[in-house]
Amino acid sequence: MFSLDGKLRDGRHTMQVRVYYEDTDFSGIVYHANYLRFMERGRTNHLRLMGAEQHALFEQAQAETPGFAFVVRSMQLDFLRPARMDDVLDIVTWPVVVKGASITLAQEVRRGADVLVKAQVRVAFICDGKAQPIPKTLRVLMKADLE
Repeated sequence: MFSLDGKLRDGRHTMQVRVYYEDTDFSGIVYHANYLRFMERGRTNHLRLMGAEQHALFEQAQAETPGFAFVVRSMQLDFLRPARMDDVLDIVTWPVVVKGASITLAQEVRRGADVLVKAQVRVAFICDGKAQPIPKTLRVLMKADLE
């Protein structure tokens, strides 16, 4: 059984989503942009389950680096198979690389043993529009799964 936020095991975060009618296009398959929403939720819940109470974490980062923001720097997606209404999907997220100003995460959307979508997501830390080193509090948290 999964909690609302999913679970962490062996360095990977897994959460489930059900596909609803609103997630599909006229042909009855999941509209491609909705996979981005599912994966965003996976990344958010991954942080939450690693112990990040996001408001407190971001307030601390704001104190260290006023005006900061995380932005998706790049994303590579491979759509392998479609999902359909009422499918229960697993959104799997894990860190690949934590660098000075960015973190790269791998993500997969699965239906049972089938991988439907693969993604590599690079998130950058910026301040005033320029890349900045990730504050120590955030870096320690994000590396937790890599150690």
